[in-house]
Amino acid sequence: MSGEASGEAAEKTSTIDLSTFEKTLSIKDLATELRVSDVIHFPWWLLPIDTISPTHTVGKGRTNLTLIASDIMQTDTTGTPYASFTNRETLSGGPGVSVHFQPSAYGITNVGSYVISFAISTSGPVTLDVGAFSLVGSPTGTGLKTVNGNVSVTVALHDLPPNQVTYASVQQKSGAAWSWFSTSIENPPLVVAEPIHPQP
Repeated sequence: MSGEASGEAAEKTSTIDLSTFEKTLSIKDLATELRVSDVIHFPWWLLPIDTISPTHTVGKGRTNLTLIASDIMQTDTTGTPYASFTNRETLSGGPGVSVHFQPSAYGITNVGSYVISFAISTSGPVTLDVGAFSLVGSPTGTGLKTVNGNVSVTVALHDLPPNQVTYASVQQKSGAAWSWFSTSIENPPLVVAEPIHPQP
């Protein structure tokens, strides 16, 4: 069939369990610490704010997807939809995925921190330039990272004003072919701190 990479598509007909992908940042790197006395509304905190994917490319407000030099974006597979990439020179520096996020479009009215995770699968070691933009604070998890296998490349954005449009991205510098499945935008995980006991 013209325009379809049938051999490659046939290899990716299985459903991928993205929850098993290991994050490139630890829980300690991502966590928001709360004391036992704090009020925690767990149901809303545990849900992703949004998940951008090949079948959901535009979120609320200016939240959206940019693909750079993908080989194929397969949205009608019987497995998990994906975009695949092979390393090559591009005007912007290499193939990649970028997701913009606008907190206020989701009803967020306060300053907040967010975790943005790119679920990718590689056929060998891949070196990615992980980037993010924020007017305040320094994002965690950026810079060159070499990953291999099923990985969730993770960036943490800190103290964002609700009306700031931000982005996170992964862009290939070298290595094997890889596929991108989705990018989740979430609140940081919560860690309940030990209560402080006064010394006798």
